Amino acid sequence: MTDIVYVLNGPNLNLLGVREPDIYGHDTLDDIAGALEDRARELGLTIDMRQSNHEGHLIDWLHEAQAHDARAVLLNAAAFTHTSVAIHDAIKAITTPVIEVHLSNPHTREAFRHVSFVGRAAKGSIAGFGALSYQLALEAAARF
Repeated sequence: MTDIVYVLNGPNLNLLGVREPDIYGHDTLDDIAGALEDRARELGLTIDMRQSNHEGHLIDWLHEAQAHDARAVLLNAAAFTHTSVAIHDAIKAITTPVIEVHLSNPHTREAFRHVSFVGRAAKGSIAGFGALSYQLALEAAARF
């Protein structure tokens, strides 16, 4: 196992900081990446942070994490969380632990967000703590 933690982000997360800040906060994805990189260094880990609006990229990156023997994947699949059987299957197909991450708490939002295909396949889920959700997930990954 390497000390690399993949941090994969799905659709519209490139708009963090400007997209519905009352729900997602004012931090940008770059802000989150910077804080994660700092904490990862303290934990002796390396972050590989990526974002795509395309489902297939996320699936390819999950496979890549397995191929590179990553310690873990932190996955904020965004809207794909609630729709993607393909991402669910990709998580199930790899042995690399996947931690589902959400800035908001999907269970307090619209009913369609209450179902998580990602969560059904992931080792665990952290949600509702804003940008801190990523930090908490990294702390968990450091213990694998």
